[in-house]
Amino acid sequence: MSTTSLRPPRHRADPRAVSWWTVQSLIVAVPLAVAAVGSYWLFTDRDLWFGVAAAAFAVACAAFVLVVPRASYRIGRWEVTDDAVYTRRGWITHTWRVAPMSRIQTVDTARGPVQRLFGLADVTVTTASSAGAITIEALDHELAAELAERLTALTQAAPGDAT
Repeated sequence: MSTTSLRPPRHRADPRAVSWWTVQSLIVAVPLAVAAVGSYWLFTDRDLWFGVAAAAFAVACAAFVLVVPRASYRIGRWEVTDDAVYTRRGWITHTWRVAPMSRIQTVDTARGPVQRLFGLADVTVTTASSAGAITIEALDHELAAELAERLTALTQAAPGDAT
């Protein structure tokens, strides 16, 4: 059995994740931008500074939609070995997680309605850690099912009681 250590994971999310994350960002950003600009037009005397603030907020929302999904795809990584599950995510706060197979308690897959449109799924690995579950996001739904099966087999074969 090899040593489990912190190292860069090898795999990225499915490329369709960028589109899925963009749709999620639009669902949040568009109503906020519309509310900011609409507030300027409906509830003020067209004060210049309020207009500048509303326009800046709308530009920030557009930047959020254009930048965050692509950055998440570029930075996020995952890997499953015979010994552990590795993940890396976060472009402001970098989070690296390693879950040894002997600590895994459950393996779940999830597919939300928008994820189903893109053919994607998440795999969540619950461990005995107080840091919480590890989620591998935006995998091809068939790969996610195969990965859940593989993780289940590996955890059953791992010595220990996952505590």
